[in-house]
Amino acid sequence: MKHRQSLSQTRAQPATRYVDLIPFLQRHWQRFALGGACILGYVGSTLVLPYLAGAVSSAMAEGNVRGVAYALGLGTGAFLIRSLFQYAQTILMIRASLDVGLDLRQAVYAHLHTLNLDYFEQAQTGDLTYRLTEDIDRIGEIIHKMSQQFISSALQLIAIPLYMAYLNWQLTLVSLVLAPLMAWLIGQFGHQLLTLSRRSQQQMSNLSALLTEVLGSMRLVQAFDAQTYEIDRFNQEAHHNRLVRDRVEGLKALQYPVVGFLEAVSIMLLFLVGGWQIAQGNLSPQSFVSFLAAIALLLHPISLVTEHYNDMRQTEASVERVFEILHLAPVLLNDPQAQPLPRITGKVSYHQVDFAYVAGRPVLEGLDFTINPGEVVALVGSSGAGKTTLVNLLLRFVDPCRGAISIDGIDLRTVTLSSLRRQVGLVPQDINLFSGTIAQNIAYGESQPDLAQMEQVAQIANAHGFISQLSQGYHSWVGERGVTLSGGQRQRLAIARALYRDPRILILDEATSALDPESEALVQEALERAMHNRTVVIIAHRLSTVRRADRILFLERGRIVEAGSHTELLHQGGRYAQFYAKQFQG
Repeated sequence: MKHRQSLSQTRAQPATRYVDLIPFLQRHWQRFALGGACILGYVGSTLVLPYLAGAVSSAMAEGNVRGVAYALGLGTGAFLIRSLFQYAQTILMIRASLDVGLDLRQAVYAHLHTLNLDYFEQAQTGDLTYRLTEDIDRIGEIIHKMSQQFISSALQLIAIPLYMAYLNWQLTLVSLVLAPLMAWLIGQFGHQLLTLSRRSQQQMSNLSALLTEVLGSMRLVQAFDAQTYEIDRFNQEAHHNRLVRDRVEGLKALQYPVVGFLEAVSIMLLFLVGGWQIAQGNLSPQSFVSFLAAIALLLHPISLVTEHYNDMRQTEASVERVFEILHLAPVLLNDPQAQPLPRITGKVSYHQVDFAYVAGRPVLEGLDFTINPGEVVALVGSSGAGKTTLVNLLLRFVDPCRGAISIDGIDLRTVTLSSLRRQVGLVPQDINLFSGTIAQNIAYGESQPDLAQMEQVAQIANAHGFISQLSQGYHSWVGERGVTLSGGQRQRLAIARALYRDPRILILDEATSALDPESEALVQEALERAMHNRTVVIIAHRLSTVRRADRILFLERGRIVEAGSHTELLHQGGRYAQFYAKQFQG
C-alpha cells in the first residue's frame, strides 16, 4: 500500500526547477521565436546609437551643421525602428507568457482532480489556492521578463562590450575590470533571496490557509466568541509574514547601492584612463564620446539583469511549489486494459478484503460478504470501526491491500473509475452544495442537464415543493455551501443529486443526522422512495435509521463480528444489542 502523499516528500531538486517549464514553453515556440527575432532587431538598432553619437560629436566639432542634422535624423530613425521592435517583442512575449501561465494553471488544476482523497485531507485549501493563483502569476511574470527584457539585456551586455572593444580595448578592460566582482555579488544576493523567498511564500500560504479556514467558519467563530482569539492568530501570522518580507526587501535594498557603487567606480576609472589617452593623443574626443554613449546604453541592461536575476531566484520558489503538485502521482489510476462498467443489477461482493492506510496498522481485516441486488444493508459500529473505509473501497477512493471487491462479479479494478462512480450515488453526512443554481447542484457534473429528469428526482426527494415556491424555481441561486437553504432542504437536494444519474447502488452516510423532527420525517420519506429497487448501503451513526434495513453488519476493529436483521441481533443479545441499549437507554 502506498503511503499518503505529502508536498514535503516531493521537494523539487535544484536541477529540475526551471527545466520543468520547458514542455509548457515549447507549446508556444512560434510566438517566442517571433519575439526573439524582434529582440535581435531591437539590439541591432541599439548598437547603431553609439556610432551616431560619435558622428554627431564629430560633425559638431567640425562645425558641420548639415552633418549634425543628418546624423540626428538617422538617430531619430534608429530610435523609431528600435521602439517598433521593442513594442513587437513586448506584445509577443507578454502573450506567450500569459499562454504559458494559463496552460500551467489548467494543468495543475486538472492534476489536482486526479489525486486521491487522502491528499486533500492533509493539504490546506488556502495553500493550494495560493499556488494556483499567486505562484503561477509569478511564474508567468518571470517568463515574460526573462524572455523579453532579460534576454534583450543579456544580448546587449554581449554586443555592446564587443563594440566598445572595437573602439578601444584598453578602455573596455578598465570599464569591465570590476564585472567579475559584481557578478559574484549578484549571485550571492540571489542565493540568499531564494532562501528568503521560500520562507516568504510559505508564510503567505499559511496566511491564505488561515483566512480560508476562518472566513469559511465565521458562524462557529462568533458562536464561541472566538473573534479575539482568531484576530490574535491572524496578527501573529501577518507579523511573521511582515518580518520575512522585510528581510527580502532589505536584502534587495542593499544590493542595488552596492552594485551601483561598483558601477560608479568603473566609470571613474574610465574617465581617468580615457582622459589620460586623450592627453597622450591615443584617443580622439569623438571616439571617447561614442564610447561613453555605449557605456550609457550598457548601464540600463546591467540594472535589468540584476533586477531580473533577483526576480528569477525569488520565482524559483514558486516554480518548486507548483511542480511539487504536478510531481505527485495519483495512487489510483485506471488500468490500461480497464473497460466501462456495464449497466449493473447491484450485487456487491467483498472477497477477503484487508486494508491499511499505514503498513502494520490494519483498518479492515478479512471482510467477506455479499450484498444482493435491491438489498438494504446498514453498517454499524463505534467510531473508527472501518465503516467509512468500507464504503470508500466501494467507490474506489482507495484499493484493498489484499482481496478484491466486485459488482455483479466484475472486479472494480478492471473497470474505469468514471463508469463505476456514475452507477453509485452518494448522500454524504456533511452536505456540500456549490455556489450556483439549484438545477446546477442537482445535475452536478452535467453540462447539459435534463430538466424532466431533474424534476422527477426532486419529487422523489421531497424537494420539488420548496423549489417551486422559490422566486426562480430551479434557477434560483444557492449561496456558497448552500447557506440560503435550511438543513432539511440541503439534505433533500443532496438526495436528488444522488438520484439524478439513476444509480443502481446508493450510499447513505447518516442522511438524517442533526435535523429537526419535521425535516427528518420529510427526508426519511424521501429516502424510502429513493431506496426503492436499489442496492443501498447505510453508514449508521443513529440506530433509529437502520431498523428497517434488511441486514445489519456490526463492525468492530475492522471485522464483521455480527450480521443479521435488527430483530435478530437484539434477540442474540450480543455487541449490537449492547450498542443499541447504550444508545437508547444510556
